[in-house]
Amino acid sequence: MADPALVVRLRQAGPIPLDVAFECGGREMLALVGPSGSGKTTILRSISGLYRPAACEVRCNGSTWSDTESGAFAPPFRRRVGMVFQHYALFPHMSAAANVAAAMGHRPAPERGPRARELLALVGLAGLEARMPHQLSGGQQQRVAVARALARDPEALLLDEPFSAVDKATRQRLYGELGQLKSRLAMPVILVTHDFDEAARLADRMCLIDHGRLLQTGTPGDVLARPVNVAAARIVDLKNMFAARILSHDANRTWLDWNGRKIAASPHRQFAAGQRIVWAVPSTQVLLDRPVAGRAGQGENRLRGIVARLATLSESTSLAVRLAGADAPELSMTVPAHFVRRTGMRQGAKVAVRLLVEGIHIMDGEHTQQDGKSATPPSGFHRAAS
Repeated sequence: MADPALVVRLRQAGPIPLDVAFECGGREMLALVGPSGSGKTTILRSISGLYRPAACEVRCNGSTWSDTESGAFAPPFRRRVGMVFQHYALFPHMSAAANVAAAMGHRPAPERGPRARELLALVGLAGLEARMPHQLSGGQQQRVAVARALARDPEALLLDEPFSAVDKATRQRLYGELGQLKSRLAMPVILVTHDFDEAARLADRMCLIDHGRLLQTGTPGDVLARPVNVAAARIVDLKNMFAARILSHDANRTWLDWNGRKIAASPHRQFAAGQRIVWAVPSTQVLLDRPVAGRAGQGENRLRGIVARLATLSESTSLAVRLAGADAPELSMTVPAHFVRRTGMRQGAKVAVRLLVEGIHIMDGEHTQQDGKSATPPSGFHRAAS
């Protein structure tokens, strides 16, 4: 990054393990994504000064907030950070305007009321200044919390699971509002979430965090489709993940032996012939064909199987197809519900699937189990589609 506004480097062995280093640009939203207990909130607290790791460096717009080497440490009240907590932490006895004004101790008293009204208007709450928190919906309380965070005239905005306390419909609306607000803010924004769809929709880049360790940084599309290793693939819940061996390479393909099935992938020449690897394919890169007799199993990456399970939700249907073969692996995919209705697709139907060559991602598999076994992602983690 040419000119990062926020630079963060944190390391300690315990009691909360940390090993992260990242940067965030002045108009960028960076998502810290990982399962519950992975250390995401501790990272935010370290940036804000509420937590002090054994080794830390935090710099914002050229100012040093933390530096273990030099001994520099700015307490939270000296850091211009706006923070939105998971449950908003509004003062229940104060109006919306008073909650916002309470964060303006750095401003002269006569300026606080007008500035509070200005910020509430910015987040779409003009006319609701006098309402108490209990008179506001969850989405409105979230907007007050954002206005209060901005009342500090921050140099960085930290959002800790800001949408977890609202319903799905409100969350979808708030996504759009935050996106519009972000375009007007000239500051780095750090979003903590465990929801990959949320991060993909809102963030410019994401950092994948597990047990306090930074596994991968990149655009949401890259991290979700091309995890850097098996640990990262499990974290992002990449469902179609299997062990195989490299057969060979040619000009346009890397060929895999997947328990006797010959699979074509885009070139991955960093892996040697005979090397054990793990390959993965997002469910969006698995295509389902009509069950036409005599055609299944013909063509590149075309495989035969039967529908093991299917579940329709709104306009899409999730399918698990069990492939032919002694190992009987299953592939997950999502197809339009109208396709299932039109073809009369049902459990037990014979189908053909095709794996898109460009969608196959190969990772080092030295530490995986027996060939052909699907790697199981951890429980308690969610996203709509891999």
